[in-house]
Amino acid sequence: MNAKDVASIEQATLAAVAPDTVEQREGWLLPVDHGTIGRARSAVPLQHTEADPGVLGRIEAYYAARGLPAVFRLATDVCFDGLRHELRRGGYSADKPTLVQLGTVARMREVSSQASAEVHAAPDAAWTALFLGEGFDPVDGACRVRALGRAQGSVYASVREGGEVLAGGVAAFSHGWVSVHGMRTVAGHRGRGLARQVLAGLADAALARGMVRVLQVEAGNTTAQALYQRAGFDTAWSYVYWRRA
Repeated sequence: MNAKDVASIEQATLAAVAPDTVEQREGWLLPVDHGTIGRARSAVPLQHTEADPGVLGRIEAYYAARGLPAVFRLATDVCFDGLRHELRRGGYSADKPTLVQLGTVARMREVSSQASAEVHAAPDAAWTALFLGEGFDPVDGACRVRALGRAQGSVYASVREGGEVLAGGVAAFSHGWVSVHGMRTVAGHRGRGLARQVLAGLADAALARGMVRVLQVEAGNTTAQALYQRAGFDTAWSYVYWRRA
C-alpha cells in the first residue's frame, strides 16, 4: 500500500459512518461522535509512518474539550511501536482487533450466482428494522442506522421475503473506494447465501458508477471473514483500539 492509498482508505472508512464532526490535524483524522461506532469516535493517523509521541497529549486535550475520552485507532505496524509504548505508559490498553480488507468490485460481484439484492438510495423502515431486531443490540443498532443513513451518496441493499428484510448492507462511495458496511442477516436465515446476494447487489451499484476498488473492515467474526475471503478480499492491515479502562 502506498501512502496515498492508506490516507484515502482511512478517509473513505470515516465517510461511510458519518461522524458528527471530523477534523484533520497534524496528520490525524479526529472524528467526534456520541454514538457507539468505534471508528466514528477514535483518532486515526493518515499515514503508517513513525509519529511524534507528543501528539497523543494534544489529541487527548482535543477530545476532552468535547466531553469525550480519547481513543486511538492504530494499525499494528512496527512504525507505531513508539506510540504504543507511550499509550501503555499512559494507562491505555488495546482491544477489538479489526481487519482492513481490500478487493475488487468485479470479484465481489462473482460471489453469488443467485439474484442480487435490491438496492435503494435511502433506507426504509424495513431495512432499519433489520438492525433493531432480535439478536442485535438495539442501542448499537439505532446508532448504526443513524450513522449509515446520513452518509452522503450511500446505497442500501436488502434481500426481502414477505416485506421483511432478511439480510442487508451498505455501500459508500468516497475517495475512490467502495466501502462495504452494516452487513446483517436475520439469525434464522443465515447459511442461505443471503449475504452473498447483498454483496452482489452492492457490487452492481458500484459497477454502475464505474468503481473498481472495494474495502471493508471486520472484527472477530470468522463466518464473515470466510464470506469476504470467498468474495476476493485480502487483508491490507489490522488495527486495534487503544483506550483507558
